Amino acid sequence: MRAVLGSAIAMIALAGLTSGAFAETKVPGDPHADDPVGIMADPCPHPLYTPGKDYNMWSIHMLTRDFGQLCRYKQANRALAGKKVRVVFMGDSITDNWDDSVPDFFKDGLVDRGISGQTTPQMVVRFRQDVIDLHPQAVHIMAGTNDIAGNTGAATMATVEGNIKTMAELAKAHGIKVILASIPPAIAFPWQKGIKPAPQIAEMNRWLKHYAAKNGFTYVDYYDVLATPDGAMKKGMSIDGVHPTPAGYALMEPLTLAAITKTLGGK
Repeated sequence: MRAVLGSAIAMIALAGLTSGAFAETKVPGDPHADDPVGIMADPCPHPLYTPGKDYNMWSIHMLTRDFGQLCRYKQANRALAGKKVRVVFMGDSITDNWDDSVPDFFKDGLVDRGISGQTTPQMVVRFRQDVIDLHPQAVHIMAGTNDIAGNTGAATMATVEGNIKTMAELAKAHGIKVILASIPPAIAFPWQKGIKPAPQIAEMNRWLKHYAAKNGFTYVDYYDVLATPDGAMKKGMSIDGVHPTPAGYALMEPLTLAAITKTLGGK
């Protein structure tokens, strides 16, 4: 799970200073940097910047041109047109990695739409494209880890909770049932040294459980099966203290399937 690099932010600030205080930030290599307007038919660069190729450029492009990272699943969503989608999994790298670690899980109408490093405001931006427009029967939302890490800046707990409410309420308004997942345990973040996330993870999970019960949503608790008493990941369940191993996902899977059955029945 990657944080936005400080050097990328510094480069953006420099671009703003050199091009005028109120000018559009221009990213080197952006094919649309000189477009006369900011709305176009296809804002996705070709080829798309990827973290593995040039993380600084990917970060800058994400911040200035594709904050919600709508480009990531644009083509994959088109491929689902006309197909039955039972559950879309909206989340960050814990969801993103799930498909790589256990590829056989995402079948029979289960669709992975996780993006590494994302915070809840980014998920709100892409929620229509990556969830609503796919017309799923339900959405599984697992979010908050990167908000606690501060990946896209500081936020209040109320703001993060509000973003989750927004996604849940949008889903409900479109007839999509809601499954809210706990944030998995973590006692430290490898990409954000010095942060002690365990208390805020516990606080957020208490809120998620209460909010789900209050609104008739399904709550799935991954925290309890993965956590040690001090809020860390159990030994062997994570590759880095945050992201589950295949064994970790194996513990999560029956809880997920039970939550889907509870939410959709035999549909």
